Amino acid sequence: MNRFIDHFLFRPTYLNKKKLILQLHGKSILITGASSGIGEQLAYELADIRCHLILVARRGEKLEEIKRDIELKSATVSIFQADLRIEEEMEQFLRFLHSLPDGLDVVVNNAGLSIIRSIFQSLDRMHDFTRTMAINYYAPVRILLSTIPLLQKNQGHIINVSTINTVLAPVPYFAAYQASKTAFDVWLRSIDPELRNKGISTTSIYLPLVKTPMIQPTAAYQNAPALSSKFAARIICKSLYSKKKKIQPWWLLFGQMISIFKRSFWDFTKSSDKRGL
Repeated sequence: MNRFIDHFLFRPTYLNKKKLILQLHGKSILITGASSGIGEQLAYELADIRCHLILVARRGEKLEEIKRDIELKSATVSIFQADLRIEEEMEQFLRFLHSLPDGLDVVVNNAGLSIIRSIFQSLDRMHDFTRTMAINYYAPVRILLSTIPLLQKNQGHIINVSTINTVLAPVPYFAAYQASKTAFDVWLRSIDPELRNKGISTTSIYLPLVKTPMIQPTAAYQNAPALSSKFAARIICKSLYSKKKKIQPWWLLFGQMISIFKRSFWDFTKSSDKRGL
Protein backbone atom coordinates (compact mmCIF):
# COMPACT_ATOMS: atom_id res chain seq x y z
CA MET A 1 0.00 0.00 0.00
CA ASN A 2 2.78 2.44 0.92
CA ARG A 3 4.52 1.74 -2.37
CA PHE A 4 1.31 2.45 -4.30
CA ILE A 5 0.87 5.78 -2.49
CA ASP A 6 4.53 6.71 -3.16
CA HIS A 7 4.15 6.06 -6.88
CA PHE A 8 0.80 7.83 -7.04
CA LEU A 9 2.02 11.01 -5.32
CA PHE A 10 5.36 11.01 -7.17
CA ARG A 11 6.40 9.27 -10.37
CA PRO A 12 8.46 6.11 -9.74
CA THR A 13 12.05 7.11 -9.00
CA TYR A 14 14.70 4.98 -10.68
CA LEU A 15 17.88 5.41 -8.71
CA ASN A 16 21.08 4.84 -10.65
CA LYS A 17 23.36 3.62 -7.87
CA LYS A 18 26.44 3.67 -10.09
CA LYS A 19 25.97 7.36 -10.91
CA LEU A 20 25.28 8.14 -7.26
CA ILE A 21 28.44 6.36 -6.11
CA LEU A 22 30.58 8.07 -8.73
CA GLN A 23 29.13 11.47 -7.87
CA LEU A 24 29.59 11.18 -4.11
CA HIS A 25 32.80 9.19 -3.78
CA GLY A 26 35.07 11.10 -1.41
CA LYS A 27 32.57 13.94 -0.97
CA SER A 28 31.41 15.59 2.26
CA ILE A 29 27.62 15.83 2.62
CA LEU A 30 25.87 17.86 5.32
CA ILE A 31 22.35 16.72 6.25
CA THR A 32 20.37 18.86 8.70
CA GLY A 33 17.53 17.35 10.69
CA ALA A 34 19.31 13.99 10.41
CA SER A 35 18.05 12.21 13.52
CA SER A 36 14.67 11.14 12.12
CA GLY A 37 12.39 11.13 9.12
CA ILE A 38 13.78 12.05 5.72
CA GLY A 39 17.20 13.07 7.05
CA GLU A 40 17.75 9.77 8.81
CA GLN A 41 16.59 7.76 5.80
CA LEU A 42 18.86 9.76 3.50
CA ALA A 43 21.86 9.01 5.72
CA TYR A 44 21.11 5.28 5.56
CA GLU A 45 20.63 5.44 1.76
CA LEU A 46 24.17 6.85 1.46
CA ALA A 47 25.75 4.46 3.96
CA ASP A 48 27.24 2.15 1.31
CA ILE A 49 29.12 4.98 -0.43
CA ARG A 50 32.67 5.98 0.52
CA CYS A 51 31.74 9.51 1.47
CA HIS A 52 31.72 11.67 4.59
CA LEU A 53 28.29 12.25 6.10
CA ILE A 54 27.94 15.22 8.45
CA LEU A 55 24.76 14.81 10.47
CA VAL A 56 23.31 17.54 12.66
CA ALA A 57 20.18 17.44 14.80
CA ARG A 58 18.98 18.13 18.34
CA ARG A 59 18.89 14.50 19.51
CA GLY A 60 22.46 13.44 20.22
CA GLU A 61 21.64 9.88 21.33
CA LYS A 62 19.81 9.19 18.08
CA LEU A 63 22.71 10.61 16.06
CA GLU A 64 25.10 8.31 17.94
CA GLU A 65 22.92 5.33 17.06
CA ILE A 66 22.82 6.27 13.37
CA LYS A 67 26.59 6.80 13.34
CA ARG A 68 27.20 3.33 14.81
CA ASP A 69 24.94 1.70 12.22
CA ILE A 70 26.38 3.50 9.21
CA GLU A 71 30.03 3.09 10.11
CA LEU A 72 29.55 -0.68 9.88
CA LYS A 73 29.26 0.01 6.15
CA SER A 74 31.32 2.26 3.86
CA ALA A 75 30.59 5.87 4.79
CA THR A 76 32.34 7.78 7.54
CA VAL A 77 30.15 9.86 9.80
CA SER A 78 30.60 13.04 11.82
CA ILE A 79 27.75 14.04 14.11
CA PHE A 80 26.99 17.33 15.80
CA GLN A 81 24.23 17.79 18.34
CA ALA A 82 22.78 21.28 18.08
CA ASP A 83 19.56 23.22 18.18
CA LEU A 84 20.16 25.49 15.20
CA ARG A 85 17.74 28.07 16.62
CA ILE A 86 20.16 28.83 19.44
CA GLU A 87 22.87 31.36 18.53
CA GLU A 88 25.67 29.81 20.58
CA GLU A 89 25.01 26.31 19.24
CA MET A 90 24.83 27.60 15.67
CA GLU A 91 28.17 29.37 16.12
CA GLN A 92 29.80 26.19 17.43
CA PHE A 93 28.38 24.21 14.54
CA LEU A 94 29.67 26.64 11.93
CA ARG A 95 33.13 26.56 13.48
CA PHE A 96 32.97 22.78 13.27
CA LEU A 97 32.07 22.91 9.56
CA HIS A 98 34.99 25.24 8.82
CA SER A 99 37.35 22.89 10.63
CA LEU A 100 36.64 20.02 8.23
CA PRO A 101 39.87 19.14 6.40
CA ASP A 102 38.19 18.49 3.04
CA GLY A 103 35.69 21.31 3.15
CA LEU A 104 32.08 20.78 2.13
CA ASP A 105 30.58 19.51 -1.11
CA VAL A 106 26.83 19.19 -0.50
CA VAL A 107 24.36 20.83 1.86
CA VAL A 108 20.97 19.14 2.24
CA ASN A 109 18.65 21.54 4.04
CA ASN A 110 16.15 19.15 5.56
CA ALA A 111 15.50 20.37 9.13
CA GLY A 112 12.08 21.90 9.56
CA LEU A 113 9.25 22.72 11.93
CA SER A 114 5.55 22.63 11.15
CA ILE A 115 2.75 24.31 13.07
CA ILE A 116 -0.92 23.98 12.17
CA ARG A 117 -3.00 26.41 14.20
CA SER A 118 -5.78 28.94 13.72
CA ILE A 119 -4.64 32.53 13.88
CA PHE A 120 -7.20 33.02 16.67
CA GLN A 121 -5.32 30.46 18.73
CA SER A 122 -2.03 32.26 18.06
CA LEU A 123 -2.95 35.78 19.16
CA ASP A 124 -0.83 35.41 22.29
CA ARG A 125 1.67 32.97 20.75
CA MET A 126 4.17 35.09 18.85
CA HIS A 127 6.64 32.26 19.41
CA ASP A 128 4.68 30.16 16.89
CA PHE A 129 6.07 32.48 14.23
CA THR A 130 9.52 33.19 15.62
CA ARG A 131 10.38 29.52 16.10
CA THR A 132 9.18 28.46 12.64
CA MET A 133 11.13 31.30 11.04
CA ALA A 134 14.15 30.40 13.16
CA ILE A 135 14.48 26.84 11.87
CA ASN A 136 12.80 27.05 8.45
CA TYR A 137 14.38 30.31 7.29
CA TYR A 138 17.06 31.89 9.48
CA ALA A 139 18.97 28.67 10.21
CA PRO A 140 19.52 27.57 6.58
CA VAL A 141 20.31 31.14 5.53
CA ARG A 142 22.88 31.40 8.31
CA ILE A 143 24.46 28.07 7.38
CA LEU A 144 24.74 28.98 3.72
CA LEU A 145 26.06 32.49 4.32
CA SER A 146 28.89 30.83 6.21
CA THR A 147 29.49 27.85 3.90
CA ILE A 148 29.03 29.30 0.41
CA PRO A 149 32.82 29.93 0.18
CA LEU A 150 33.42 26.25 1.04
CA LEU A 151 30.89 25.14 -1.56
CA GLN A 152 32.38 27.47 -4.17
CA LYS A 153 35.83 25.97 -3.63
CA ASN A 154 34.48 22.46 -4.24
CA GLN A 155 31.94 23.36 -6.95
CA GLY A 156 29.28 22.23 -4.51
CA HIS A 157 25.56 21.55 -4.47
CA ILE A 158 22.73 22.90 -2.29
CA ILE A 159 19.55 20.83 -1.95
CA ASN A 160 16.52 22.36 -0.28
CA VAL A 161 13.88 19.90 0.92
CA SER A 162 10.90 22.17 0.46
CA THR A 163 7.14 21.66 0.39
CA ILE A 164 4.38 22.03 -2.17
CA ASN A 165 2.86 24.63 0.18
CA THR A 166 5.45 27.16 -0.98
CA VAL A 167 4.09 27.20 -4.54
CA LEU A 168 0.37 26.90 -3.78
CA ALA A 169 -1.98 29.65 -2.66
CA PRO A 170 -1.96 30.29 1.10
CA VAL A 171 -4.38 28.24 3.18
CA PRO A 172 -5.82 28.76 6.67
CA TYR A 173 -4.03 27.33 9.74
CA PHE A 174 -0.65 27.13 7.98
CA ALA A 175 0.37 30.79 8.21
CA ALA A 176 3.52 30.25 10.30
CA TYR A 177 4.71 27.18 8.39
CA GLN A 178 3.87 28.35 4.89
CA ALA A 179 5.37 31.81 5.36
CA SER A 180 8.65 30.49 6.80
CA LYS A 181 9.14 27.75 4.21
CA THR A 182 8.27 30.15 1.39
CA ALA A 183 10.78 32.68 2.71
CA PHE A 184 13.71 30.30 2.31
CA ASP A 185 12.42 28.91 -1.00
CA VAL A 186 12.32 32.41 -2.47
CA TRP A 187 15.69 33.31 -0.91
CA LEU A 188 17.42 30.31 -2.47
CA ARG A 189 15.83 30.81 -5.88
CA SER A 190 16.79 34.48 -5.74
CA ILE A 191 20.48 33.77 -5.24
CA ASP A 192 20.57 30.76 -7.59
CA PRO A 193 21.87 32.71 -10.65
CA GLU A 194 24.73 34.16 -8.61
CA LEU A 195 25.61 30.76 -7.16
CA ARG A 196 25.58 29.07 -10.56
CA ASN A 197 27.95 31.70 -11.91
CA LYS A 198 30.37 30.55 -9.22
CA GLY A 199 29.90 26.84 -9.96
CA ILE A 200 27.44 26.02 -7.16
CA SER A 201 24.34 24.04 -8.15
CA THR A 202 20.98 24.32 -6.39
CA THR A 203 18.02 21.96 -6.29
CA SER A 204 14.61 22.71 -4.81
CA ILE A 205 12.52 19.62 -4.05
CA TYR A 206 8.81 20.25 -3.50
CA LEU A 207 7.39 17.37 -1.50
CA PRO A 208 3.79 16.66 -0.60
CA LEU A 209 2.93 15.28 2.84
CA VAL A 210 5.60 12.82 4.04
CA LYS A 211 5.18 10.31 6.88
CA THR A 212 7.69 11.61 9.42
CA PRO A 213 7.59 12.27 13.18
CA MET A 214 6.82 15.92 12.38
CA ILE A 215 3.26 15.08 11.29
CA GLN A 216 2.45 12.64 14.09
CA PRO A 217 0.88 15.21 16.47
CA THR A 218 -1.68 16.16 13.78
CA ALA A 219 -4.65 13.79 13.96
CA ALA A 220 -5.95 14.82 10.54
CA TYR A 221 -2.75 13.54 8.92
CA GLN A 222 -2.85 10.03 10.34
CA ASN A 223 -4.95 8.59 7.49
CA ALA A 224 -3.99 11.10 4.81
CA PRO A 225 -2.05 9.89 1.72
CA ALA A 226 1.63 10.59 2.31
CA LEU A 227 5.00 9.67 0.86
CA SER A 228 7.19 7.34 2.86
CA SER A 229 10.35 8.97 4.21
CA LYS A 230 12.39 6.31 2.41
CA PHE A 231 10.86 7.23 -0.95
CA ALA A 232 11.49 10.93 -0.25
CA ALA A 233 15.12 10.10 0.58
CA ARG A 234 15.50 8.31 -2.74
CA ILE A 235 14.22 11.41 -4.54
CA ILE A 236 16.97 13.40 -2.83
CA CYS A 237 19.54 10.73 -3.75
CA LYS A 238 18.62 11.03 -7.42
CA SER A 239 18.96 14.82 -7.25
CA LEU A 240 22.51 14.40 -5.91
CA TYR A 241 23.69 13.25 -9.33
CA SER A 242 21.01 14.64 -11.66
CA LYS A 243 21.36 18.14 -10.11
CA LYS A 244 18.00 19.15 -11.51
CA LYS A 245 17.06 22.67 -10.50
CA LYS A 246 13.50 21.76 -9.51
CA ILE A 247 11.83 18.48 -8.58
CA GLN A 248 8.12 18.26 -7.86
CA PRO A 249 5.14 15.87 -8.06
CA TRP A 250 3.66 15.27 -11.50
CA TRP A 251 0.34 16.77 -10.45
CA LEU A 252 1.63 19.96 -8.83
CA LEU A 253 1.16 22.09 -11.96
CA PHE A 254 -2.54 21.23 -11.95
CA GLY A 255 -2.65 21.99 -8.24
CA GLN A 256 -1.12 25.41 -8.89
CA MET A 257 -3.68 26.16 -11.60
CA ILE A 258 -6.57 25.18 -9.32
CA SER A 259 -5.01 27.13 -6.48
CA ILE A 260 -4.70 30.30 -8.59
CA PHE A 261 -8.26 29.91 -9.90
CA LYS A 262 -9.71 29.45 -6.42
CA ARG A 263 -7.83 32.45 -5.09
CA SER A 264 -8.82 34.66 -8.06
CA PHE A 265 -12.43 33.52 -7.86
CA TRP A 266 -12.53 34.17 -4.12
CA ASP A 267 -11.04 37.67 -4.55
CA PHE A 268 -13.52 38.41 -7.35
CA THR A 269 -16.58 37.30 -5.38
CA LYS A 270 -15.46 39.27 -2.33
CA SER A 271 -14.91 42.45 -4.33
CA SER A 272 -18.28 41.92 -6.00
CA ASP A 273 -19.94 41.63 -2.60
CA LYS A 274 -18.40 44.93 -1.52
CA ARG A 275 -19.73 46.66 -4.64
CA GLY A 276 -23.18 45.19 -4.00
CA LEU A 277 -23.11 43.19 -7.24
